[in-house]
Amino acid sequence: MNKSKKTTRYIFVTGGVTSSLGKGIISASLAKLLQSRGYNVTIQKLDPYINIDPGTLNPYEHGECYVTEDGAETDLDLGHYERFLNVPTSQANNVTTGRIYQSVIRKERQGDYLGETVQIIPHITDEIKYCIQLLGEGNKFDFVITEIGGTVGDIESLPYIEAIRQLKWDLGNRSLVIHLTLIPYLSAAKELKTKPTQHSVKTMLEYGVQPDILVCRTERPLNAGIRNKIALFCNVESSAVIESIDTDTIYKVPLLMREEKLDQVVLKKMKLPATRTLDLSNWELFINKLLHPQKTVNIALVGKYVELVDSYKSIIESFIHAGTQNNCKVNLKLIQSENIINENVAKILKDVSGIIVAPGFGDRGIEGKISAIKYVRENNIPFLGICLGMQCAVIEFARNVIGLDKAHSTEMNPDTPYPVIDIMEEQKNITTKGGTMRLGANTCLVSKNSKAEKIYKKALISERHRHRYEFNNDYLKMFEKHGMIPTGTNPGTGLVEIMEIPTHPWFVGVQFHPEYKSTVAQPHPLFVNFVKAVIKSKA
Repeated sequence: MNKSKKTTRYIFVTGGVTSSLGKGIISASLAKLLQSRGYNVTIQKLDPYINIDPGTLNPYEHGECYVTEDGAETDLDLGHYERFLNVPTSQANNVTTGRIYQSVIRKERQGDYLGETVQIIPHITDEIKYCIQLLGEGNKFDFVITEIGGTVGDIESLPYIEAIRQLKWDLGNRSLVIHLTLIPYLSAAKELKTKPTQHSVKTMLEYGVQPDILVCRTERPLNAGIRNKIALFCNVESSAVIESIDTDTIYKVPLLMREEKLDQVVLKKMKLPATRTLDLSNWELFINKLLHPQKTVNIALVGKYVELVDSYKSIIESFIHAGTQNNCKVNLKLIQSENIINENVAKILKDVSGIIVAPGFGDRGIEGKISAIKYVRENNIPFLGICLGMQCAVIEFARNVIGLDKAHSTEMNPDTPYPVIDIMEEQKNITTKGGTMRLGANTCLVSKNSKAEKIYKKALISERHRHRYEFNNDYLKMFEKHGMIPTGTNPGTGLVEIMEIPTHPWFVGVQFHPEYKSTVAQPHPLFVNFVKAVIKSKA
């Protein structure tokens, strides 16, 4: 394609009837189809909450906080975007109402509006339009897909829908709206009901936006009669009524959307050619291996947010990628760390062949994590610790091997006599919470002949971070003497990034978050090697 003649197209994905219909998965699936046809695609998420970003949100509120290469704390849907497309996202890919208002108020304080009365229209909507089109600057992308969080009809979403209305007018056939809705099945009547979808589209029309394509979530197939009825009442062509039937894995959705010709309908409406034959052969190979594993292993994920699986979404997906790479199904058993004590740990973990201790903040459940790590260390069970999980491994080793009984992190116990984990020096005077941690990609120098080097197969790696406490290097020689070795360090600061116990079959703790970089196309080597070790230990 001639780059100089590229003109970015904008696709808006809205949701109606109910939340949690899967706008992020539909957006990522459409992007995957367009990418497979040779188009350059990116996706952004607009969130209607007033938080500046999800960084200060409790995982019970909003699931995990996903971190990009440039250190943005973002919505978990960006993880789906990266896992499907294998393309990094950035700060520009996630915008919140909080950021919109923060920017507008800052401009007002600086006098940028020259004394105008600052209002929702045009100032807030102009800022939204600017953020939407920022990714398209320079024609870097053929498509920018913008997912609007929330449900149409929510008062919080109104400025975003108004911005879409204005952009549709400005961009003409360079823009398109996909509305994701629900077709519920009433078992008593044995019927699929279209009325909720009709009302949802009616609400969109009241806001001045006519959807171009309807994607209908359903648990039963849509017949031609239902499609035609939806098309008639919602002012769309019947070919633009797309069935999105329930499925057992999100990774099937691109294939289902291909069968429904979603990408072809989009390209036709935007008057663009299918630049090459759609090729999803590698994706189909992944699905085939996912659905037909040759073996099964049980791995425990020990954490304190296990009641909501979205709290550990990237870790869970990383195990799907790593399991598939090993032709293996990973049964992930989520265990509440608050329930673990030394007296019951063997019983709780008796059915698992490997354990991962999850990241997190605060002291709730911390002793349970430490008990679990003691058990796996003493029983030669493969262990992976991420961020706080690594820090717990350090605390456990200090207490039970080195003999520093009251060793702890100053996050949990500021008065500990043995602060083996301590706050970073540059963090000590910071009192605000949002965006103040060590965030984003940092380099790590891997030691020769270490397990980490065998896993990564290179000496210098880059991984993403999200934390403010670190291993205390004052205790480094003591740990080395007793057999826990730092095998990865930041070359600029000397901060420890990876800890291993070489005498253990597989015991690795990492200060960074490898789960943020695992994708379908490139499963993360740490997870792949960990699952391989679990398979070996079970044999």
